[in-house]
Order: sequence, then C-alpha cells, then structure tokens
Amino acid sequence: MESKQQVQVAENVLHCQNNSQDLYMIQERRSANYKPNIWKHDFLQSLSSKHDEEQYRGVAAKLREEVQKSFGEALDLLATMKLVDSIVKLGLESYFEEEIKQSLDIIAASIKNRNLEVEENLYATALRSKSTDVRGLIELFEASHLAYEGEATLDEAKAFSTRILTSIDSRNIETDLAKHVVHVLELPSHWRVLWFDVKWNINAYENDKHTNKHLLALAKVNFNMVQATLQKDLRDSSRWWRNLGLIENLGFTRDRLVESFLCAVGLVFEPKYSSFRKWLTKVIIMILIIDDVYDVYGSLNELQQFTEAVDRWDTREVQELPECMKICFQALFDITNEMALEMQGEKDGNQVLPHLKKVWGDFCKAMFKEAEWFDKGYTPSLQEYLSNAWVSSSGTVLSTHSFFSVMTELETEETSNFPEKNQDLVHSISLIIRLCNDLGTYVAEQERGDAASSVMCYMREVNVSEQVSRNHINNIIQKTWKKINGQCFTKSPTLRLFVNISTNMARVVHYLYQHGDGFGVQDRHENKKQILALLVEPFKLDLSEISY
Repeated sequence: MESKQQVQVAENVLHCQNNSQDLYMIQERRSANYKPNIWKHDFLQSLSSKHDEEQYRGVAAKLREEVQKSFGEALDLLATMKLVDSIVKLGLESYFEEEIKQSLDIIAASIKNRNLEVEENLYATALRSKSTDVRGLIELFEASHLAYEGEATLDEAKAFSTRILTSIDSRNIETDLAKHVVHVLELPSHWRVLWFDVKWNINAYENDKHTNKHLLALAKVNFNMVQATLQKDLRDSSRWWRNLGLIENLGFTRDRLVESFLCAVGLVFEPKYSSFRKWLTKVIIMILIIDDVYDVYGSLNELQQFTEAVDRWDTREVQELPECMKICFQALFDITNEMALEMQGEKDGNQVLPHLKKVWGDFCKAMFKEAEWFDKGYTPSLQEYLSNAWVSSSGTVLSTHSFFSVMTELETEETSNFPEKNQDLVHSISLIIRLCNDLGTYVAEQERGDAASSVMCYMREVNVSEQVSRNHINNIIQKTWKKINGQCFTKSPTLRLFVNISTNMARVVHYLYQHGDGFGVQDRHENKKQILALLVEPFKLDLSEISY
C-alpha cells in the first residue's frame, strides 16, 4: 500500500504565500514521500569521545615509531610492498608518507632496472594466480581496475580473474578468504571509499596469520582518534543545521544532514580537514534541497524564475515565487557568499565567489532542462541526456567547492584557470555520479513517475530490456573509470589532494547507490550500519594492554 502511495502525485495541497497577488496560491505539488529524519539533534549532540585526548596521541606516536622499524626489517621488496599496502588499507598513510614514498621509489627503480628478484616473484605470483591461489586471483582482479584506456592485457586479466573468482565454491576455502572474495566482487577496492572500508580492513587484518601487532594497534587507536574529530564536526554541523531552521519551512525536501556529512567524510577523512567537511556538508544539503525543488516542488514557470535568479545571483528575481522557494534561494545565496569569503581567507580580491556562482547557475540550468523534458513528456537519446546530466549530477558544484576549499595556497592564475585545466577529470567524475545515481534510483523513480534517467533513455532509444540497459550503463561506468585513471596520473603533484578528493566523489556514489537510493531511503540497513560503524561505535581499547 505504501509503494502505491509513492506512485501517486500528492493530493495534499501545499500553500505558499505569493506576495504579488497578496493571496495564497493553491498549486498541486508532486511528492516523493520522503520519510522523516531518523538522526535526531539531541542524539548527535550526545556523541563524544575521550580518544582525542593527549594520552591517545602519545600512544599513537609510540606505535608509529615501532611500525617505522618494520620498513627496515622487511626481508625483501615484496614484503615492503605488503607492508605499504597494509598501511594504506588501514587508513594510516598520513603517518608514513615519507617512508611510503621512499619504499615505492626503491621498488619502481628495481623494476626499471630489471631486478631479477622482483621479476621472478611477480612471475611466480602470476603463475599461482592462474592456478589455485585465490589471494593471487584477488590481487589480479584488483590490479585490473587500475587500467588505462587501451590496456587490453589488464582487460583480459579482469575477465579471467572475474570468471575464476565467481566460480569458486566458498565451502572449499577459508571463511575469511571467502568473505574477501565476496567483498571484492561486490566492489573493487579502487572503487571503494578507503575510510568507509577501514573497519572492514582492520578486522580482516586482525584475522591475518601474519599480523603486525603494532600496526594493528595503531590502526585501532587512529580510527578512534579520527572518529572523535568527526563526532565534533558532526555536532558542529548539527547545531548549524538546527539554527538555520531551513527544514521547518521546506516540508517537501529530504532532511539528510548525517548522510550529507558522511559523504563529506568520504571525500576526505583526515582530522585536519574539519573546515572542508563542514563546508561540503552545507553544499551537499543545498544540492539535495535544490534537486527536490526541481524534481518535486516547482512548476515549470516557477523553476524558470528560480533558474534565472540563481544565474543572475539576484535576490530580487525571486520576489514573485512561493515563500518556500524564496527561502531556498536565500539560503543558497547566504551560504555560498559566506563560504566564498571563508575560502578566500587572506587573499585580495573576490577570486572564489564568481566560480561558485557559475557552477550553481549551470547546475540549475541543467536541472531546468530536465524539468522541461519532463513537462513535455520527452525522452532524449542517451547521448543527449548525458550531455546535460553530467552537469545536473552536481559533480561540477562539488568539484569547484572542493577545489577552493583545499587549494588555498595556489596562485591567482592557477585558481582562475581551474575550470579549463580540470574539465576532463570533472566531466568523468560527474558522469560516474550521474550513472551510479540512475542505476540506484531507477526503480523508485519509475514508481514516482519521475523524468527519464539514463536507464530509461537507453531502453527506449534501442528498444531493449531494463537489464540490457543496466549492463550498458555499467559498461560506460567501467570505461569512464579508465579515463579517470589516466587523468589522475597526468595531473600536477600540487593538485594531488584535489585529485584524491575528486576520485573519492566517484567512490562515494558507488557506495551510496550500490544497494538502492542512499539518500531517499534513510533507514536502509547498509546506510544505518555504516553510519553507526564510522561515526558512533569506536573500537574497544585498553591502553594498558598495548605493548611496545
């Protein structure tokens, strides 16, 4: 019965004051029937931790010294590679950046100089992968997702390892190894958000027969310390959201503070980026609200006025709109102007705001184009759809805000040329965002009678089934990841943080829409479990039991 109600256009009538006529306009509005927020303000304010105290930082420093010794104790280059791999997967890369760089430089030089030890071991690994070594097959599968365009050998490796891994009978291998096979086939590590996976990796490492006890202890201590910082950031964001009072005036939209914050954590989790997380949480919340304005609330005429107001960045343009749309625009206007000033910092001139205004304007224009298609009952070809949808995905909004949030040291010329220099990467990331979203929300959107997404566009264009269309969309996603792989490695080292954040955007949407609509269905088991694991539940630790 509930699903049937979701299909229907809401019969309840929403009233918004129209000042030009000094009366209440009665406008039939659509409704997505989003459920109320399950993460209450008081609960979020209760989150606190002792793990950011000086005592824990001291323990982490001692454990770091012990782990540092492991680099010198590694018996060969493959042992060093395994150590580096473990450190990264456990979320500890920031502790050992110099050691990791030196180790990788040595490994790369050895391979370049045709070091026989490395070649022979890699060859042996390859042979085992082609026979019975499940771990080798997993590594082969993982490596194949780092391919660039045109790397046919890695395509063959992916097909081969996928075929063998999917055929393995879990009853014939160790339980932990069977779980690992399921985990990588569900989503390869390269497409996963590292911090979303870190608890899984820590638990898996703890069950490893060759666990480094100092590394394991450091991973748990660090997780709890990071979580303590994230809890503080979330408390701050919750206070801001409550004081803003926006959701009380916008009953048609999603109240998704915690999910928005989780996305920001997925982009960058390190404690020193608290300001970034709080800024991006605000941006993501505004993306959701504006998305609902276009998809759910506004009439075509109202949306045209709203789009023009955002494009001109002029509060006078919304005076004829319903009160809730005026409130929405004012919130966007104030939040963006405030963030631009904060991001600009000590620099002279207004360098940031023009870029932020432009991406919001472009985003709203793309959303309006989709509203026009919906109003006309028009289904575009997949190519026409994607030429607009990569912008309506919000990828350009997220990328631009992220860039100016973290690249504050760059010179004026580098910041002004940002759109041109990074357009290929931003386009690829935006495409992943759109396609993953479409795959995850297709069923719910069809039930609501929403505008056609990529799945439906391809189905109608080529006259194929939903499954064939989904396969085609997944194929585009895989090809786009190859482009991203190449684009990432051609960027300047000074852009490394921005590149990492950008690729994490693609990874976050894989997580969000892997099992359906990660924003629309708030109490979905996977979402709730992830939020509790990352933001609420620490590892149980007794510092007195940690030995050095």
